[in-house]
Amino acid sequence: MFSKIKSFGLLGLNGIQIDVEVDQNKGLPSYDIVGLGDIAVKESKERVRSAIKNSGFTFPVQKITVNLAPANVKKSGPVFDLAIAVAILLSSGSLKSKTAEKFVILGELGLDGKIKSVTGLLPMLISAREQGFTKFIIPKSNENEASYIEGVEVYVFETLGDVCAFLSGTLLAEPIINRKWIGEVSDKITENFSRVKGQKIAKRAIEIAVAGGHNILMVGPPGAGKTMIARCIPSIMPDMTFEEALETTKIHSVAGTLDLKKGVLSSRPFRSPHHTASTVALTGGGKDAKPGEVSLASNGVLFLDELPEYQRTTLETLRQPLEDGVITVSRASGTFEYPASFMLVASMNPCPCGNYGAKDMTCTCSPSAIQSYLKRLSGPLLDRIDLKIDVERVDFLELSARSNEESSEDIKKRVDKARKIQNERFKGTKIHTNSKMTSKMINEHCGLDSATENIMKLAFEKYHISARGYTRILKVARTIADLDDAENIQINHLTEALAYRNIDKYQM
Repeated sequence: MFSKIKSFGLLGLNGIQIDVEVDQNKGLPSYDIVGLGDIAVKESKERVRSAIKNSGFTFPVQKITVNLAPANVKKSGPVFDLAIAVAILLSSGSLKSKTAEKFVILGELGLDGKIKSVTGLLPMLISAREQGFTKFIIPKSNENEASYIEGVEVYVFETLGDVCAFLSGTLLAEPIINRKWIGEVSDKITENFSRVKGQKIAKRAIEIAVAGGHNILMVGPPGAGKTMIARCIPSIMPDMTFEEALETTKIHSVAGTLDLKKGVLSSRPFRSPHHTASTVALTGGGKDAKPGEVSLASNGVLFLDELPEYQRTTLETLRQPLEDGVITVSRASGTFEYPASFMLVASMNPCPCGNYGAKDMTCTCSPSAIQSYLKRLSGPLLDRIDLKIDVERVDFLELSARSNEESSEDIKKRVDKARKIQNERFKGTKIHTNSKMTSKMINEHCGLDSATENIMKLAFEKYHISARGYTRILKVARTIADLDDAENIQINHLTEALAYRNIDKYQM
């Protein structure tokens, strides 16, 4: 007897319909799964067999063939367990149901028949909805993740027996209630700019960077406060929109890093991989082509502390996502494109000992050692960083002063105001910040008067600024003007943007 149940798999961040077909015939008892499944799919035979027996059903003693169609698409993971079990029970006649084929069924099975959570559920449900499917059966533990999707009926269960009882009509169940998304400040934010003494220039540069979504590099000696300043950034980041939250949650769901209790990310990610991280860890890949740190930081911050300590080949892979906002991962299993629209925040010492250029310390490095250290960062990579600033050590008087520093809450108000201006400016487009402006948008929104243009021309010729550097300076100047609530870029806006390029001090 033949049966078919609909399920879904993943290709990158996109869900793909998988039909679970089961055929049972007389003959020598056997149980085979075909359809280009990985080891986890092949091992589902034993999970499904034990789950069926431990749920009070008799496993059929026949020739059983399970086909996962389409057969030319690689399938991975245990997400098809529940659909396979239901299809086998339908095929054997142990389960009678007229509604089973209307549902998309997803879930991993334990040997005792309990249904376990699966990764990547959110992108699978969203893709299924886009393809016209509206009824789903999923694990109870994935309930929060699915509750934010509108226009669908999602039923959650904890055991295979409950699913079969529901499909046969002996158990009544209601679809989960749709929840409204409410953004909130992350409970992981522990730093506040009110605790950062001095560092007015660094704070100002960070405010500009966050307001316009610009990349920033902080250069300074050890103990100057670069890391602390970076860890304060989440406290002034603008709140996420629901669309951004869904996109970011999809990435973390596929990567298996999503907190199932929350279901959807409500605050912007802040990722800080160690400098020993491999290229695959940063960009994504591996056997299953999972998203890497650049994708996990999408719509948030990627903080690279001690930038020159990362492998140069690893850093060079950042060029594409910094320019395009996406990362392409090519593996034997296929080529996948993941979002990677993040704000890069990096810090570094000016030399191996860290004291080159410091006012109160003496550098012990040779000129060749300093040059070798700085050359670990390529020109094209540095050209993609909008702001480069010095962070000096705070002196005793500033550190011991009892004066109140400006809080993150006050800075965030100005950031939100600038972001609101940008949202109005780019309404109707997929762009939300000045840092992502296209050439056409730069021409439209970053016009210079004659005096300001002359200053730009002098800087361009003196410092041999590249075309990319030129556009990035204009974008930063536009953000500074937005913070001043100015309609046009003025001389003071441009000169401040030029100062943050820090073009020649460390021969960068």
